[in-house]
Amino acid sequence: MSRYWSAVAQGLTPYVPGEQPKLAKLVKLNTNENPYPPSPKVLDALRAEVGDNLRLYPDPNSDGLRSAIAQVHGVSVDQVFVGNGSDEVLAHAFLGLLKQDAPILFPDITYSFYPVYCRLYQIESRELPLAEDFSIRIDDYLKQPNGGIIFPNPNAPTGRLLPLAEIERLLQGNPDSVVVIDEAYIDFGGESAVPLVQRYPQLLVVHTLSKSYSLAGLRVGYAIGQADLIQALTRVKDSFNSYPLDRFAQAGAAACMADRDWFDSCRDKVMHSRTRLVAELNGLGFDVLPSGANFVFARHPGHEGAELAAALRERGIVVRHFKQPRRIDPFLRITVGTDAQCDALLAALREILGQCG
Repeated sequence: MSRYWSAVAQGLTPYVPGEQPKLAKLVKLNTNENPYPPSPKVLDALRAEVGDNLRLYPDPNSDGLRSAIAQVHGVSVDQVFVGNGSDEVLAHAFLGLLKQDAPILFPDITYSFYPVYCRLYQIESRELPLAEDFSIRIDDYLKQPNGGIIFPNPNAPTGRLLPLAEIERLLQGNPDSVVVIDEAYIDFGGESAVPLVQRYPQLLVVHTLSKSYSLAGLRVGYAIGQADLIQALTRVKDSFNSYPLDRFAQAGAAACMADRDWFDSCRDKVMHSRTRLVAELNGLGFDVLPSGANFVFARHPGHEGAELAAALRERGIVVRHFKQPRRIDPFLRITVGTDAQCDALLAALREILGQCG
């Protein structure tokens, strides 16, 4: 540590993103990127932005993009906030909505950026243990006062999905607390909580274009909530960076939101491959948690997670292994790739496990 660091910088334990290896011919199944390219309409929109307009600032309000998002979800434009990836949207929600006197609640096994934001913004938190089957128990969130609640649905890294009725029960039991549902993976088989926004003023739903829309490289995320929640996020944004989305991000994101046929086709292919991958992993002796995401969370009773991850890497296949918390150390989080990528993974696992197939 440098003596010039502030106390804040010294006290941080930053989030560690998934590895982006610089290896040739790699089967990359570690960061939940979509294996299929974005809509061709996105590329057309990006090309159209190349020109004299790049000397001008982008629209600070991203009105065109917010309008496209509002149209898809059937909400008004003033109910939409956009940011530089859903991580930035979440960061603004932590500071603008979840920094309260009482501790906020989230699961003990969940997106590891949440405790990072709590340390950064000095927000008190309480982690509630998942059930033995790694599901979120809504009853646990109904029994204690809190300054807010946040968790992903489906949860990460487990992939387990809560039905919409359970989200509504959570909202009914916490009328005085902001509830943030992080729906980064909801498009791969879940039912979004966005329709509940009109009835529950404390609900904020966060989405990303990195997963189901194949736009991880553009860094676009958004939130939907009633207008007063959105105003809080906007106040934070405009006190930090009034221009979070450049012209390329706004144009490309609006174009992808409009191409519903491409979105449906890519999403359906991922879901079909997930079903097949789970069946094949089960056949190899893996225990696989039920997944509503574009990844699976799996363990093999005869092999450690770190051992399997290292053996796969030696064969040019990268998956995600979490050493902490210890409860999930046996698991691998495996992104659902193309059928060819899944086949390569399965062939490597058969070799590692010494099985024929």
